[in-house]
Amino acid sequence: MAREILITIGSVAERSGMAVSAIRFYADSGLIPCSRTEGNKRLFKREVIRRVSFIRIAQQLGYTLSDIENQLACLPDNRTPTKKDWEQLSRHFKQDLEEKIDALERLKSSLSSCIGCGCLSLQSCKLFNPDDQAQKHGAGPRYLMGDKPPLTKE
Repeated sequence: MAREILITIGSVAERSGMAVSAIRFYADSGLIPCSRTEGNKRLFKREVIRRVSFIRIAQQLGYTLSDIENQLACLPDNRTPTKKDWEQLSRHFKQDLEEKIDALERLKSSLSSCIGCGCLSLQSCKLFNPDDQAQKHGAGPRYLMGDKPPLTKE
């Protein structure tokens, strides 16, 4: 059986474009697996570079480390992820991104009409929330998030 090639934390950082401190943090957080030498030096399988690249992209898209950890949970730690493993992760990630894109499109559309009206029509403004009626739907800007405001009496 061929011996697996391990790389140093500096190599992972250089190849991924991340700081060594970030790689150390990801390893300590359990986002990326590593092993240690007798001198306590961290060593990584080469495929960890893909995980670090995924983490970097996901963070740039606004995902929290907790979100990223949940996404990475479907990839195996004890073996090199296969194409099928990455396709499974990709399906979950794509679905979530589509939902975010839809939400951003709704927000973009809502803000354009709101800003365009100059707030002269509070009855149709999605930011207007008289008597905090939107609280029954939950936290946040509920009408911008897609909940429907009650019909107003004119």
